[in-house]
Amino acid sequence: MELDPRLYENIAVSDSDSHSIVLSYLVHNCFKDTVESFVGCTGIKPQANCLEDIDRRKRIIKFALEDSSLKAIELTEELAPGLLEQSTDLHFDLLSLRFVELVCLRKCTEALVFAQEKLTPFGKVQKYVNKLEDFMALLAYEEPEKSPMFHLVSLDYRQDVADKLNRAILAHTKQPSYSSLERLIQQTSVVRQHLNQEPNSNKDGLPPFSLKDFTNC
Repeated sequence: MELDPRLYENIAVSDSDSHSIVLSYLVHNCFKDTVESFVGCTGIKPQANCLEDIDRRKRIIKFALEDSSLKAIELTEELAPGLLEQSTDLHFDLLSLRFVELVCLRKCTEALVFAQEKLTPFGKVQKYVNKLEDFMALLAYEEPEKSPMFHLVSLDYRQDVADKLNRAILAHTKQPSYSSLERLIQQTSVVRQHLNQEPNSNKDGLPPFSLKDFTNC
C-alpha cells in the first residue's frame, strides 16, 4: 500500500522542531563547527556543555579510527568510567582493533603477545571463540587485507566499532544513543511497514507519536 503524499500536505512542522532534529544529528555525529554555525544562525540553544562533550567524543572516535585504539580506550575510561567493564562486547571490539593495528604493521610477534595477554581471556566465553579464531588467522597471511578475513582490517570494521563506541558513550552519559533524525526514520519505517501489512487495523498497538518525541537532543 503506497501512502499518498497529499495526506501530509496540511501537517505543519515548526521551525523549532526542524532545528532540534538537525541539531541532534549534528551533535550525535560530533560536527562541532557546524553545530556552532547552526546555533548562530538559528538561535537554538544546545544543552549545557554540549560543545565540550562533542570535543571529547570526537577525540575518542578519531583515535579509534586512526590506529590508536589504546588511546581511545584510555579516554573512554576517563569520560565514561565503568563503561568498558559493563560492555564486554565493546571492550573486545576495541582490543581487537589494537590487534589488527599490530598485524597491519607486520608486528606479528607483538600482536601474538597482545592477543595472549588481552584477548585470550575472552576465549572462555563461547560467543568470542569464532571471532578470536578469525583474528588469529590474520597472522598467517603476509597481506591480511587480501585474506578471507579481510573485512577485519577494513575501514568499515573500524568505523562500525567507532559508531558503537560513540553510541555507548552517549548512553552511558545519559544522552540519546540515536539522533532524533535516526529515531524519526526508524519510527516512520515501522509505521510504513505496519500500514503496508495491516492497512485497516492496529493489531500491534503501536503508540501514537508526534515530532515532539524526537526533538530532545
